[in-house]
Amino acid sequence: MNSMCPQLFGLSPVIRGRKPRTSGLTSIIDRGIPVSELRGLMENAGEYIDLCKFGWCTWLLMPERLVKSKIEVCEEFDVKVLPGGSSIEAAFIRGKAEEFLRFVKELGFTSIEISSGIANISIEEKLRLVRLAKDLDFCPVITEVGRKDPKEDLALPLNERIRLMKLELEAGADYVVVEARESGKGIGPYNAKGDVKESFVEAIVRDVPVEKIIWEAPLKSQQVWLIKRFGPNVNLGNVQVGDVIPLETLRLGLRGDTMLKFLLS
Repeated sequence: MNSMCPQLFGLSPVIRGRKPRTSGLTSIIDRGIPVSELRGLMENAGEYIDLCKFGWCTWLLMPERLVKSKIEVCEEFDVKVLPGGSSIEAAFIRGKAEEFLRFVKELGFTSIEISSGIANISIEEKLRLVRLAKDLDFCPVITEVGRKDPKEDLALPLNERIRLMKLELEAGADYVVVEARESGKGIGPYNAKGDVKESFVEAIVRDVPVEKIIWEAPLKSQQVWLIKRFGPNVNLGNVQVGDVIPLETLRLGLRGDTMLKFLLS
């Protein structure tokens, strides 16, 4: 798919690599949309989507044939597809994490997220799962640091969060997600209003390569802040399906929030 812009009239000077990209990733969250809607999304905006995560355990409620159909649609548009991290946590709680990894690989998932936001998964066990995922040829292997419960997440010291991120990358994770959930409020790098906690973000990027981080940023204001701070090729996750093209205009400086930042640079 070849879009008219930004080449049209040279409106945007921003360089956005073609897929498969290793930076500037846009990871969407699919909360159970029909195959037809997913195909429509990909035909309209697949050029700008790198990862499609089937949110938490939603995909487990669908017929297997439809899950496979959705995976095939994503593959057709060069979009990596992965199950939400909560599903592997559920499998871990039931003592079936390894079996789960092999099952989703056979089902057709090409990427995987290994999180520890709900279950009490030790870092040693999490790193073992990362290595197993690499051995099973999932690509990319993505981990997530942070807790789903806002109180538990707030209690996780920032230096410990950074330590875990570094360990997971060293173990072979291709990217690490900074937890912010779908709300983007009162958790991780955002305060109760959804504003960015700048000192939190800056502390992380002092020790963790920003190109290895996927920032969950479901709100436009968060996307704007991160793009202005780290540039158009920052990795962003938990993007809603209806926000893909609006986000890409922010990356390209083709929306008021970032236009002067990039078009006058």
